Amino acid sequence: MEWLYNLFFGQSIAQSVLVIALVITIGIMLGKLKFRGISLGITWILFVGIAMSHFGMTINPEIRHFAQEFGLILFVFSIGLQVGPSFFSSFKQGGMQLVGCAAAIVLLGVVTAGVIHLVTGTPIPTMVGILSGAVTNTPGLGAAQAAYADTTGIQDPNIAMGYAVAYPLGVVGIIFSLIGLRYLLRINFEKENEGLAALSQEHKMAEKFSVEFTNQLLDGRSVEYIRDLINRQFVISRVLPTQGELMMADGETKLHVGDRLRLICQAEDTEAVIAFLGHTVEMSDEEWGHNTPNATFISRRILITKPEINGKKFIDLRLRTKYGITLTRVNRAGVDLIPYQGLELQVGDRVMVVGPEKAVDKVATVLGNSLKKLNEPNLVTIFVGIALGVLLGSIPLLNVPQPVKLGLAGGPLILAILIGRFGTHFHLVTYTTMSANLMLREIGIALFLACVGLGAGEGFVDAVVGGGYRWIGYGAIITILPLLIVGTFARLALKMNYYTLMGMLSGAMTDPPALAYANGVAGNDMPAVGYSTVYPVVMFLRVLTAQIFILFAL
Repeated sequence: MEWLYNLFFGQSIAQSVLVIALVITIGIMLGKLKFRGISLGITWILFVGIAMSHFGMTINPEIRHFAQEFGLILFVFSIGLQVGPSFFSSFKQGGMQLVGCAAAIVLLGVVTAGVIHLVTGTPIPTMVGILSGAVTNTPGLGAAQAAYADTTGIQDPNIAMGYAVAYPLGVVGIIFSLIGLRYLLRINFEKENEGLAALSQEHKMAEKFSVEFTNQLLDGRSVEYIRDLINRQFVISRVLPTQGELMMADGETKLHVGDRLRLICQAEDTEAVIAFLGHTVEMSDEEWGHNTPNATFISRRILITKPEINGKKFIDLRLRTKYGITLTRVNRAGVDLIPYQGLELQVGDRVMVVGPEKAVDKVATVLGNSLKKLNEPNLVTIFVGIALGVLLGSIPLLNVPQPVKLGLAGGPLILAILIGRFGTHFHLVTYTTMSANLMLREIGIALFLACVGLGAGEGFVDAVVGGGYRWIGYGAIITILPLLIVGTFARLALKMNYYTLMGMLSGAMTDPPALAYANGVAGNDMPAVGYSTVYPVVMFLRVLTAQIFILFAL
């Protein structure tokens, strides 16, 4: 039975795979348990890893380190790819506010650690380790260790031990802080969903309505001329003249007083466009659906699935000229966009096409409209993005005295966001189905947590019993106090949506498990958007402050 013992307690590749799989399996099963409706979810994987490591079921350190970092890369890259299309627009809609709150959490954490050092006399190297563990920031730990070793020529094991002792409660403390804020601030999920729906309608969704054209100063002018004059993005899909039959509209169509227009524009532009053109009138979709006795207008959502369309501009396709149809809306990652001549289409976009039925069928053939093709994974984009992300994360940005880097988490996250937003410029197909994205994300975070637990378990109990139990309390204060202060301020003073607040707080602590918990609670992408908005800046600040903190000890 020696082979069985080696399979569980050896250092082979098979043993590493088996132990990681067991840790994840048991952790996920325990994550389904709830106490008074509260569950720690996949965070249980971390504790199972610590327990198994404590009882001697460890794995090869090099294999563990690789699996931990690769899992983290998969997790953050999947998040970045998902939120990329809406990341920059969300930044404009309050992103600086989110970054400011996250930076305040970082600074409050450092100040709290400094006060604890002065009051308790805990050495600064140990305190930096506790700080990094309390905020679950591994790059900060690495930066602190490198700065200390480079300056003194020796390693201080208390930095890593402080991190290991504080980290588990740091993960739980962040999640408990989110739960505590939920009850402290009396969060009502129904009201949060209503507020989120209103925000989406205000900033993202396109509206369609009917207008009677009454502006005599513009009588006889073309749609393109009027659009340039108003300087707002809108589409007139159909025109019903005072005398004549319903017709399709394009930029060259001339409008006359009394014409009725079928118009689509962003919600925030509606009032200005209507005031410029005339006034709204009531017309049903059926009234707009009839053209001539020989043809019928229809509207249909068509899915772009042909790779050759990816990155093509709307004007280059010449759909109106070739097929006599109008493209009225483009839905991308849940966001409705008003099409304009320079808009670049992407695989996975859903476009609303209006025109005669036969013409719409032809356009569907040109664009693809095949769900089956979208189920095929685009692995080239994923691995090219990861490779470039690792390269970006390895670039030294500052030297104080060690190079400050974005690391293996920050680099891939930023690259994924950029690819999600600008990948079509380089003919990269960035679309992945929600199920595929979620699968990559969950596998990544599970690997990361399992390996962190397996690495922290050995010596964990001895450190706690030997006086390190105080470090747990210090870490809890560093974790919870800044979150409660800034979280309460952001909610009460800034009126921040709770889903976005959870993402911002998770990102401020650079904590993927907290984000996974927030995503599960919210059931939407708002926590991921908030997390990704603040993560790059916070990662930089965490690494920088950890190194500066170390300098005070030398």
